[in-house]
Amino acid sequence: MSLYQTIAGIRSYLEPQRLEKSIALVPTMGALHLGHVSLIENAIAQNDLVVVSIFVNPLQFGVTEDLDTYPRQLEQDYQLCKKLGVNAVFAPTPSAMGITENSNSVATTLVVPPSEMISVLCGKYRQGHFQGVATIVTKLFNIIQPTRAYFGKKDAQQLAIIRRLVTDLCLPVTIQGCPTIRDTSGLALSSRNQYLTPQQREQAVILFRSLRKAQALFKTGEYNSSILKETLKQELASVPDINVQYIDLVDPVTLAPLETIETAGLLAIAVYIDSTRLIDNMILHRRQPIIAVDGPAGAGKSTVTKRIAKALGLLYLDTGAMYRAVTWLVLDAGIPINDEPAVAELVSQAKIELIPTDATNSNIQVTINGQDVTEAIRTPEVTAQVSAIAAQAAVRQALVKQQQNWGEKGGVIAEGRDIGTHVFPDAELKVFVTASVQERARRRWEEWKNREDVTLEQLEADIQQRDTLDSTRKISPLCKADDAVEVVTDDLSIEEVTARIIELYQSLDSIAV
Repeated sequence: MSLYQTIAGIRSYLEPQRLEKSIALVPTMGALHLGHVSLIENAIAQNDLVVVSIFVNPLQFGVTEDLDTYPRQLEQDYQLCKKLGVNAVFAPTPSAMGITENSNSVATTLVVPPSEMISVLCGKYRQGHFQGVATIVTKLFNIIQPTRAYFGKKDAQQLAIIRRLVTDLCLPVTIQGCPTIRDTSGLALSSRNQYLTPQQREQAVILFRSLRKAQALFKTGEYNSSILKETLKQELASVPDINVQYIDLVDPVTLAPLETIETAGLLAIAVYIDSTRLIDNMILHRRQPIIAVDGPAGAGKSTVTKRIAKALGLLYLDTGAMYRAVTWLVLDAGIPINDEPAVAELVSQAKIELIPTDATNSNIQVTINGQDVTEAIRTPEVTAQVSAIAAQAAVRQALVKQQQNWGEKGGVIAEGRDIGTHVFPDAELKVFVTASVQERARRRWEEWKNREDVTLEQLEADIQQRDTLDSTRKISPLCKADDAVEVVTDDLSIEEVTARIIELYQSLDSIAV
């Protein structure tokens, strides 16, 4: 692993590899902790190359904030990245990032997010903070040109602003929000936690406890913002040394203040313990839960997913049928499969509907642009071309957006390779269904045992190769989400696996919401 401190150096390293490999960026300000480790491990699992940037950004600190005392430990951070398997660390100086530091100011061209997103929550009290964040993140995106960039959900306002930034500026990067990492007490990990004394760390646990109390009230059917915030405020008041800066409830995407939660709300808090500022948050969903099922080929996830949909009355979001539908559309239009610009143009305007045909939601009619293609998408011609279509970035981007629109309604179960990590990263239940290569080969062998042209050894080799390709592919690699429950099916029947996942679903805290 190498350390680069200049733009020329990191670009020279990445440029020869960019076309063939997926590149992840984990932007940090250093002082790495287990929360950063989680981001890095997600990035390593889903990409070919991982770059960790370490840059204490002067632009995001106010004149009274802790820029001068912010922890800096580059050598220690570098060694941790090396141990984790990071490919490169980018640790530029302010001047390398185009920032001129004078005695009274920091000068550079600023990227300014929408005013309504930076005038609430932390932005209300940290003037210029998010302009500074947006400016440096945009510069990092331009320098690294990552396939994916990883941010923690603890900084929920930052994550929402960066997602809006990417959308508004049409930046070709996927933003991956990763779960907040907490210690055993529930305290969200933060570089600023090291400022806290042992007693203050114990006091800081009240942040998570107060959020949980408001969440418990929400689950009883209380959706009024004022009541939820007052509950949180009263719980925080039980610790006298906590100085509350704000308690607010906003839309998780737009950050617009909410009077009541119609679909989802971001309950966010910021407090001071002595001079240390801490933030935390929780998203409250009114929709029915989503189940995201991922796993390698041949593990039985499709069969299990359909059975669960029928048993629980959830909509089976057949993502495979969606890719088949656009493949049919491309073939019907006479567009060559390898003409990616024409395919992208066609698919980006296509509308797919999955229409339940019975009360259990398990039988689905598939339409595209109003035409019923339920049977047409199962033809050998479509089957032969669907993998090539699904591998195209523009196709996956368009369909993931449609899948996420379905997810907003809740009550959905879907399976694939990246459902829990990319399509529904906020799913209430994520399950990674897997089995050993030997077991999956044996099952396939039982299906094909009358074929003399296939051996069990060949099947094992083919499945192993498929696993390698699926887990290392540039677009949507196979990966177990950090918060997914792994279900190994080697010694389990289909009925047992189905029952296990249904049990997990029924034990969800949010099932009654």
